Amino acid sequence: MLPSKKRLAHIVFESDDKASKRFDVFLLVFILLSVFIVVLDSVSEIHHQYGRYLYAAEWFFTLVFTGEYVLRIWLSYDKRGYVFGFYGLVDLLAILPTYISLFFFASQYLTVIRALRFLRILRILKLTEYVKEAVILKNALRQSRLKIQIFLGSVLTIVLVMGSLMYIVEGPDHGFTSIPRSMYWAIVTLTTVGYGDIAPETEFGQFLASLIMLTGYAIIAVPTGIVSSELTAAKQKTIASMKRRICHHCQVQDHELDANYCRSCGNPLD
Repeated sequence: MLPSKKRLAHIVFESDDKASKRFDVFLLVFILLSVFIVVLDSVSEIHHQYGRYLYAAEWFFTLVFTGEYVLRIWLSYDKRGYVFGFYGLVDLLAILPTYISLFFFASQYLTVIRALRFLRILRILKLTEYVKEAVILKNALRQSRLKIQIFLGSVLTIVLVMGSLMYIVEGPDHGFTSIPRSMYWAIVTLTTVGYGDIAPETEFGQFLASLIMLTGYAIIAVPTGIVSSELTAAKQKTIASMKRRICHHCQVQDHELDANYCRSCGNPLD
């Protein structure tokens, strides 16, 4: 790789010097402005008065991001890994809606997905230590997925039974025209939202509604408790793994999870 291309790749992909940080900040400002323009363009009064200027600005930002996307592909060592990786797909989705809007009306508003590119700010502000906490949360959700599936299955069963009962008790005369519509009412009532577009009128129907409301309050804490217990277990496993990290040179324990060298003798940790 030529030195100029190597230096350019460092600026685009890294953030450990002034030039690369300036590039990232410049990019983030452009992302913020482009998302702001899309939000403004969705307001009908602003669209009718300044629509042409906003449309031109949107195409300007799209061309800039397109050039940046092509540049990243050209500079990437692993082009396939970038194109099909998370950030590569986000970068692609950030520019596609504007081009698709040439064929499908209003699809340009999907460019708000560019807001996902703000995840790059973790690299700029050196907040990568929070990634460890995100990993713990992800592991907790993964460990609790079976319990959550059972919980959702139980909720769906309650909704099906209550919706069917309300369809039988109230019937089409009171707005419960079908079992799916009655299930919609059961979901709305069970989640304590209560739109009020459908309401039971018979005494027995109101009794069933009261039961499902109380059931809704009772089950709110279930998924929270499941995730909380798994999160506590994940943290305990992390702490245990940290305590198991031993320097084989001086036998010192309790090293930090992201430590590469021993805090006592300085030798590399396995």
